[in-house]
Amino acid sequence: MSSRHEDLIVIDGLIVSDFGPEVFADMRRGGITAANCTCSVWEDFATTMRAVARWRRWFREHADLIAPIHTAADIRRVKAEGRTGIIHGWQNTSAIEDRLEYLELFHALGLRIVQLTYNTQNLVGSGCYESHDGGLSDFGREVLAEMNRLGILCDLSHVGSKTSEDAIRASTRRVAYSHCLPAALKAHPRNKTDAQLRFIAEHGGFVGVTMFPPFLARGPAATIEDYVDAIAHVIACVGEENVGIGTDFTQGYGRPFFDYITHDKGYGRKLTEFGEILNPEGIRTIGEFPNLTAAMERRGWSDRRIERVMGGNWLALLDDVWA
Repeated sequence: MSSRHEDLIVIDGLIVSDFGPEVFADMRRGGITAANCTCSVWEDFATTMRAVARWRRWFREHADLIAPIHTAADIRRVKAEGRTGIIHGWQNTSAIEDRLEYLELFHALGLRIVQLTYNTQNLVGSGCYESHDGGLSDFGREVLAEMNRLGILCDLSHVGSKTSEDAIRASTRRVAYSHCLPAALKAHPRNKTDAQLRFIAEHGGFVGVTMFPPFLARGPAATIEDYVDAIAHVIACVGEENVGIGTDFTQGYGRPFFDYITHDKGYGRKLTEFGEILNPEGIRTIGEFPNLTAAMERRGWSDRRIERVMGGNWLALLDDVWA
């Protein structure tokens, strides 16, 4: 690992890999300081609670590699300790079912980032694949207000455009697209227009840039340079202080997982076809993360910009929202 990368606070705004000791070891190889690790997508309360219990066991069994993150100070601490911080995040609000009070329970167990909807309609609002986006529901406004009260970051990556706009306007804390790409480089329901990117930034929001192949212009033929191109485009839209990394690494998963996430609620109607899932050449695995710093250096990016994009901006956002 280059000493430049080694010195950075590196934060990945979204990893949804097949977690376990192999992934944890690769996070260390990649010099990941902290990551938003998905522990609920379509799951209900009980199934998500079992996922939290599994993470608690992993924290005990692999304490040499990983540690739970509840505060921004925890991120700075694990950096000094040489461990990777795990931020509990959800990609949906299905785990609270219709009970607002469940949010506080999960927050007490470490939940710090929540996406309002995952691709389709739920009790809170509409997802990006829903044919009609009715916006944030009244229950959704209650959920968002409770997230603001608790200090849970609101994620809008898979959320429909009208629901996202409503949430951006209604939130009293900064919100984020934790993992998205610009529609200007590829038209796709999951990608955000330049106007959407500017809108979230103008309201204090944040953009994590993903490299998930189906959303990149060159798909599985993409390289790490294509990924840096996408980051540069977002920086041009919103400024380098509002941009970070959100890879959406799905390391360790095969076709059954992608079938699960591309069907409504995991078993309903087919929403999209991803095709081949092959991460950009140069950053195929989490362990290759140092190559991203090197690619930014090749562009002649300043130390300040690299520090910000690789993790400094995320840290400032979480410091603010979790305060």
